[in-house]
Amino acid sequence: MNKNTVCLWYVSDAEEAARFYTGLFPDSSMGKVHYAPSDYPGGKQGAALTVDFTVAGIPCIGLNGGDVFKHNEAFSFQISTEDQAETDLYWNAIVGNGGEESQCGWCRDKWGISWQITPRALTEAMMQGGDVAKRAFEAMMPMKKIDVAAIEAAVRG
Repeated sequence: MNKNTVCLWYVSDAEEAARFYTGLFPDSSMGKVHYAPSDYPGGKQGAALTVDFTVAGIPCIGLNGGDVFKHNEAFSFQISTEDQAETDLYWNAIVGNGGEESQCGWCRDKWGISWQITPRALTEAMMQGGDVAKRAFEAMMPMKKIDVAAIEAAVRG
């Protein structure tokens, strides 16, 4: 058992979400599905209650707890990408599977989990500080999915 595990609340489809994430991101894997030993407020005895999985190296447990709580942008996974192709791959998979776009490289999957799909070019520009960071930041602000070429152009001035 891990000392620290991210617990993600789902209505009833934690296993579907875990299979989607583990099929998409490298360094991800499915663990055990645990079934409810009796009825509970979010489900019935024998239904999948929790699922253990790792997504991009982060240990998680998905909990099928019913519709009591909703996800919001206060929690997100940040996925670092190497280039536009990798950015497009993850963004398009999440948005194209019932998710929705947001601003500045954020999107939300169909289960309500927020993802920041962040190209390395943007992170490196922000770390430089000063005018470079300002130009990259200003270029990013109107974007939904990050356009790596536009960030690189902003860095060059």
